[in-house]
Amino acid sequence: MQGREAPAHTCPCGTLQAAARCEISPQRVTFEPCTPHVSSEPDLTGLRQSERDAYESIMEFLEQERMSEFSKLSFLRAVETLSGVVRTQPDGNMNDYCPKNVLAKKVKMLILEESFEVLDSNVRQQAMLCIVALSQVNPPFHLSQKLDLVNAGVASVFSLPLIMPSLDRKDSASLYLQTVQALDDMLHALVMDDLNPDMRILQHFLEVLLPWVTLSDKVHEQTRALGAMSRLLRFICNFPELSHMAEFSMSGTLMGILGLFCLHDNHDISMGASEALHYLFKILVLQRSVKQKTEGTLKDLQKHFRGEWLASMQTLTWFFRKYLSPNERADVFLVAMETVASSHVPEVYAAARMLKMILKYPLPEMGKVPEIIQYIYHHMRSISEGSAQKMVRKILHLLAQAHTDDVILTLFKIEDQSQKGVRKPWEILASFPKGYEMIMEHLLQRLVPYRKAKGQEPGPRTVISPLIATRAIHELLLEPSRRMEVQSAFSSLFTALLSQISCLVLEDCADIMQDQQHVTEWVDPLSSTVEALKTLMRCSGYADHVSYVRKLGGWELLVNPERHYDGVAVLARSLVVMDCWHNCPLFSHIIRLLQEPDCVNHLTALVFLTELLQCPEVAATVDDITTHVLANWFKSEEPATLKVLLHTAEVFAQHPTTERRLRILQPHMLNCCYSSDGDIVMETLLVLRRLLQHLSWAASSAFLIQLSFTLAPFFEEELEHLRLAAFEIYRSLLAKVKRRTLVFPLRHQVLNLVIPLVLHLRDVNINVAQVCRLALNHTAALLGWSRLKVLVAEEDEFTILRALLQQQASKALWFLRQSVALFKSSQAAIRQAAVWFAGQIMQTLGMEEEEGVEEAYTALRSMRKDPDPTVSCLTMQTLYVLETHRQQALAKASVTCFCRRRARRSCL
Repeated sequence: MQGREAPAHTCPCGTLQAAARCEISPQRVTFEPCTPHVSSEPDLTGLRQSERDAYESIMEFLEQERMSEFSKLSFLRAVETLSGVVRTQPDGNMNDYCPKNVLAKKVKMLILEESFEVLDSNVRQQAMLCIVALSQVNPPFHLSQKLDLVNAGVASVFSLPLIMPSLDRKDSASLYLQTVQALDDMLHALVMDDLNPDMRILQHFLEVLLPWVTLSDKVHEQTRALGAMSRLLRFICNFPELSHMAEFSMSGTLMGILGLFCLHDNHDISMGASEALHYLFKILVLQRSVKQKTEGTLKDLQKHFRGEWLASMQTLTWFFRKYLSPNERADVFLVAMETVASSHVPEVYAAARMLKMILKYPLPEMGKVPEIIQYIYHHMRSISEGSAQKMVRKILHLLAQAHTDDVILTLFKIEDQSQKGVRKPWEILASFPKGYEMIMEHLLQRLVPYRKAKGQEPGPRTVISPLIATRAIHELLLEPSRRMEVQSAFSSLFTALLSQISCLVLEDCADIMQDQQHVTEWVDPLSSTVEALKTLMRCSGYADHVSYVRKLGGWELLVNPERHYDGVAVLARSLVVMDCWHNCPLFSHIIRLLQEPDCVNHLTALVFLTELLQCPEVAATVDDITTHVLANWFKSEEPATLKVLLHTAEVFAQHPTTERRLRILQPHMLNCCYSSDGDIVMETLLVLRRLLQHLSWAASSAFLIQLSFTLAPFFEEELEHLRLAAFEIYRSLLAKVKRRTLVFPLRHQVLNLVIPLVLHLRDVNINVAQVCRLALNHTAALLGWSRLKVLVAEEDEFTILRALLQQQASKALWFLRQSVALFKSSQAAIRQAAVWFAGQIMQTLGMEEEEGVEEAYTALRSMRKDPDPTVSCLTMQTLYVLETHRQQALAKASVTCFCRRRARRSCL
């Protein structure tokens, strides 16, 4: 447009065309010298005399060096005559008489020899009509030949000075109109490909014409170019079928340029652009609309023909959305943005108004997004007008929302290549609150946790890597204008970045983190993500928390594969200790993530959540739904997950609110006691031992009763640390129970475990023996066995067993079953004591307990093969004593029976 230096135009064939210049003169138009090459002996038979004369005239003219106007016109009429002859022949070819390219070059030279300052002959007109005649015969012109001829004709006509209509210049004005018509005829003839216009050729012609509109500073040149363009487009509208319409790629550029000139302050230019734009719209309707709607659309279009600028802009906006392809829409934007970056104020205002009209409506799909972003990036500082700046900012904002990946990737490519660190685009992206939130949400979806959960996105559109997404989040966080939006998105951003750190530290995420666009190969993914997390905390007002974590070495732990979860715990603890406002939102967000069974990095989430539960405000938000979410994760078979959950349950017991919900987790905790992983079992017992410190009988009686049954198998566990932990838990459990609350089934279980407690006073582990003595003391107190309580404090196990048998003779059979069960103990001393006590009990039982005694006899006989000689020897002695005792009992019973029979006979 006005005010810019006109660069030379390079046509597709690669030759420099002087006609594309703003100021045209004959010296600027270069062409190859004409070297005649005539067919040696053309066949002139069958030609009329006038046609032979035309041929001879052509040959003579080609050999002349100096030519008069009369000879030029004669030559041109002769070429037309000979072209007519060739056209009527079935297989006619101009080269049979004279090389067509030689004639075309000669005609072009005649056009360019005409004065560019005055129009005083019709040679120019006749030369262009001669080109029309030549275009209708074989061989066809090559594209480069057509462009040479068009450049010459356009330059010759458009460069003429302004011809004002007047009475004394009537002939000159008429000649000018005839010349313009001849130029139109030449353009129409050359644009054809057989019977239909070739849209590829049209595009090249428009590229010749457009510089006369955009680069010229003369109104009459601009109006002439717009008129020629309008008439050429109107000519195209006459054809229902166009060749290579799909390859016509400048609809967007043409619409953008013509749209801007519709807003020109010169009325003639504005009307010329409006008319040309109308015919462009008509072509698009004819070629791209549904046939049923074509007629109605054309009628609506005709209503606004040569209308005011507002009507043109409204129509342009509608065509922009409905008829242009994504790449063509991008061309409209690029034209407008190139204009707003110029120094010509009227043009800047026009471009801003056009963009404002387009952006009133939702932005459709756009192409060439990287090109638009690059232009905005490099020219943002040169756009000074307020409304123009606003429109460009809005374009960047809308593109970032609809094509976030393309925009972000392009910005980083430019920055990494230029190393300038221009922050203006990031400021623009952060300047729209809702857009900022949408972009952040989109970037979150590109981080590792989401990519791992959902897989790679299929499709042709650009998808940025998690590394680029992390860098983009970091850049946006650095903008101070969006602190409120950062606060609202803190929880999701924090958890996503922390989860990505876990992925990078603990897993092989190279395939996901890989930067397919090769923009950030020099950036370390882990350090980049950690830095983004720190920036998030600082810009959210938690700079002190960042320092606190650093003092505790938390950042180093976080990137250490062996201590990573310690680092996660330190990070969470800092939020609790420093009273972070986002603790409750963070907790709620983590619970939502854990509701998904395929939650990525659930272990990190659980570790962080467990620490957050130390905060009273967080604990107060826990409800049954939250607790059930955690309970579902107990189904995991991962030892690390179960250990964290066990500690979570332990934290539950520390707050009144969560203690009430501990009942939901308790069954899952007890199930961990039966895990095949010994470490999990031990961890469970240790947690249960600590957990009992916080539980009361009133609130947890059901759990404590169930726990007493769960612990019993562990009393005979071979591993001493498990056995000791089980007895310690049982001792603590008994200490929670009051005598008045000792009811069934706990009373039953306490009685069931009396003998194991007594016999484990002989445990090889002295600590177990000490715990058992304390547990026996609690048992005696609960059962009201006061005399036994005295013995437990001082006496050995055998004394205690005798006292038990004497004082609780009614429970002898019960004690016997407990003793028999201990025959399977892994400790010889306990088996020995069990055999001894079983023998003592069996000696006291009468014949009425025959069934229970028989089972004990069977078990005792099997102990004769005990691997320990002391036990087997004691078993043999016990069996002998029992057998003797049994025989004596049988004999006594038979004597008693005989005496009774004699007494009965005496009575009879």
